[in-house]
Amino acid sequence: MRKSVSVYTLVVTTPPHQNNTATVIEFAESILTAGHQINGIFFYQDGVLNASTLTSIPNDEFQAPAAFVKLLNDHQVALHLCITAGEKRGLTDQDGVININPAFTVSGLGEMVELTSTADKVIQL
Repeated sequence: MRKSVSVYTLVVTTPPHQNNTATVIEFAESILTAGHQINGIFFYQDGVLNASTLTSIPNDEFQAPAAFVKLLNDHQVALHLCITAGEKRGLTDQDGVININPAFTVSGLGEMVELTSTADKVIQL
């Protein structure tokens, strides 16, 4: 019998220092290990803080932003940042001030709609 492959969209609403953010990364790795696909991760609300180049996490704590970039590099999982939520939290790529990690694609809610409409399952944390 052939194994069914599901396509997931993940929506991250938690900042890098919360345990739920680490759970998203563990879940993403489990999905990929099981042979499923992730069509993208959309960062919304406080989740956009995972894209900030100004975030400083102590070395002995989980490095969520680096783990998301590793997902991108190892598995080509697109990282989409809601720019409206980002701007509300001080993130910008305008006027010579760039504090958004270049691994993240600046997007809008339309991108989230596109991702979720092409996914079999949507998980929000």
